[in-house]
Amino acid sequence: MRIEASRAETAGLLAAARAGDQEAFARLVGPLREELRAHCYRMLGSVHDAEDAVQDTLDRAWRNLGRFQDRGSIRPWLYKIATNRALTGIERRGRRELPIDLSPASAPVAEVAWLEPYPDRLMSWTAELGPEERVVALESVELAFVAALQHLSARQRAVLLLREVLGYAASETAGLLDTTVAAVNSALQRARKVLDGLLPEATQQRTLGQAQREVARRYAAAWEAGDMDAIVAMLTEDAKYSMPPLAAWYQGHDRIRAFLAAGPMAHRWRFLPARANGQLSFGTFRWDEGRGVYVPAGLDLLVLRGTRISEVVSFLEADFADFDLPVELGSDEFPDRPGL
Repeated sequence: MRIEASRAETAGLLAAARAGDQEAFARLVGPLREELRAHCYRMLGSVHDAEDAVQDTLDRAWRNLGRFQDRGSIRPWLYKIATNRALTGIERRGRRELPIDLSPASAPVAEVAWLEPYPDRLMSWTAELGPEERVVALESVELAFVAALQHLSARQRAVLLLREVLGYAASETAGLLDTTVAAVNSALQRARKVLDGLLPEATQQRTLGQAQREVARRYAAAWEAGDMDAIVAMLTEDAKYSMPPLAAWYQGHDRIRAFLAAGPMAHRWRFLPARANGQLSFGTFRWDEGRGVYVPAGLDLLVLRGTRISEVVSFLEADFADFDLPVELGSDEFPDRPGL
C-alpha cells in the first residue's frame, strides 16, 4: 500500500494550509504530485498536457481548500479535481482523429500519432507501492495501454482508470465523477469491451534478461555500423515501425527495409539507452555534417517479443532533456550503454 502521512500529521498540515500556510499545503500535496501526473498522462496521452492539468489541479485545490471535507486523506479529493481537469482538457481540444482500425494484428500502438513518451524517472513514486500495486501502476503507462485508452470516450477512460488502475470502488468512483453507480458500471463494461479488441496479448517484459539485453546491444551496434541486414534480422516477421507525429508507418521486413534504405541508412548514428513508458528505449543521434556533432533525432521505444523486436516507435519530437539525454554527442564519442 502507498505510504501516506499519519492522520495527525495530515490534520496538522491541513489546518495550517487552511490558515494560509503555503508551505504546509506543499508538504500536504507534494507526495501525490507524481502519481497525479501519471493519472493525467493516461487520460490525455501527453506529458506536457498532464503537467498543465496537475498544476491546475493544485491551484484549484489551494483556492478551494475550505470546501474540502476531511475524511483522513486528501488523495481522493485531488483525484476528483485532476480527473475533472483532464476531462475538461479533452473536451476543449475536441476528439482528435483516431485511426479506423487499431487492432494489434494490423496497426502500431503509436498510430495515435499525438501520443508522447513518458519518462520512467517520473514513476519513482511507485517504489512506495506494494508489489501488485506497483505492477499495475507501471503497466498502466505502457504505450499500448495508453494508446488504447485514447479510443475510449473521456468518461469511459476516467471510469476505467479510477476503478481498475487506482482501485476505487464503484461507489467511490461515482462520487468522484458526480454520477451514479449504475452509470459507472455501464461505462466500465463498455470500456472493457473496447480494450479487449485493442490490447496485445502480453505486456512488455519489464525486467530485461541477459538475452533481451544482448538484443538491445546488437540493435544499437547495428545502427551505428549502418548494417541494415542485421537490423531487419532482429525484427519479428510482422514487426511495425512508426514515427509519431508522422502518420506513416511500416510493417513487415520488406517495407521496413525499403523505408530504412530510402532514408535512415544514409546517415551515421549513435544510440544511447533511455527508459520510457516502462519499456526499453534509445535516444538516437544523427550525424550533422555542418556542426560536426551527432544531434538528437528521436526517442526510439522498442517492444520485445521474446528475443526479437516486434515494434519500434520513434518519437521524433521527444524532448531529450526529459529523459536525461545529452543535447549532442561528439564525433568520436561512442556512448557507454549502462544496463545493457
